[in-house]
Amino acid sequence: MLNKPRGILWLFIVLLVLLALAGCGQKGATTEPTKEGSTQPAGDKAGAKVLKVAVILPGKVDDVSWNQVMYQGIKALENEYKDKIKVTYVEDVYDVSAIEPTLRDFASQGYDLIFGHGFQFQEPIIKVAQEFPKVNFALGTGFKTLPNTCVYDVKLEDGGYLMGTLAALMSKTNKIGLIGGVDVSEIYRGHEAYKLGAKKIKPDIAIQEVYTGDWRDAAKAKEAAMSMYDAGADIIWHSGDGIGLGAVDAAKEKNKLVLGNVADQNVLAPNNVLSGIVYNWTPVAKQIIDDILNNNFTNRNEKFYWLSAANGGVQVAPFHGLEGKVPQEVKDKLAAVQKGLADSSIKLPEFKK
Repeated sequence: MLNKPRGILWLFIVLLVLLALAGCGQKGATTEPTKEGSTQPAGDKAGAKVLKVAVILPGKVDDVSWNQVMYQGIKALENEYKDKIKVTYVEDVYDVSAIEPTLRDFASQGYDLIFGHGFQFQEPIIKVAQEFPKVNFALGTGFKTLPNTCVYDVKLEDGGYLMGTLAALMSKTNKIGLIGGVDVSEIYRGHEAYKLGAKKIKPDIAIQEVYTGDWRDAAKAKEAAMSMYDAGADIIWHSGDGIGLGAVDAAKEKNKLVLGNVADQNVLAPNNVLSGIVYNWTPVAKQIIDDILNNNFTNRNEKFYWLSAANGGVQVAPFHGLEGKVPQEVKDKLAAVQKGLADSSIKLPEFKK
């Protein structure tokens, strides 16, 4: 029988040996220095800060339009950059009175980058960005910038030219239509390019155009589209957001063709939505976030990031079940125009209001 004090001592020694052996047997627990000089497990690198990103949307993420494609674009990037960014989304912040406090709330919580996805975010972003110079802000379409803000926008002229080409090629009445929401720079450029593309195919084509003055007024857009169809137009393109629902609804009611914008809208009316323009926001969001991660955001001389045919941000939606109604020569011409816009062999003029 062991002497009690000596037995306790031996048990203590055995315990220390076992602990040492257990430490030696651990796999993959290598360490590396942090910026402070301490150590931590490899793969948990100090300094690899996760970027906190907020995306403020003026509408719903399932609107089959402006908000949905932004949500999908950021979600795709979030998946690709899952160790680099963490994203929070908020929907339906449409009125300017709600935008400013929402921006300020995210900025106060220490978010690194805040997207305001719409032209109506411009003045609130410029105001709040001055209060939070260490927070970065991204404005979805607009023209005002500060050192800690940028504008991301779409070369809708690429999309408009493609849709004007397709509308003119497919029209049997030689009459086509065009419906927009608010007459801002992005939409104006798209409309003017639509007219140019159509007239390049048929110089004498008649083009009816309406601006509703509101992004969400589907009823007014439907009324305008119905009037255009009644006046002989057999295909209409709309330039986005809630008004698109009105244009598509009119096409269904009149059994005419319509071209979508922003998202693939064939699901809304498979027998009437021939094609359209689809935005892919991932390339632009990736460029903005890469610039922030690389400390290049505030140093950029050019504070505008563009979606275009060249970077895959402006794409033509498939014809889906209407494929058989589109002659091969139309498909070939549309593909040639898209290639020409992408490689700059087709150069569009500057469309300025």
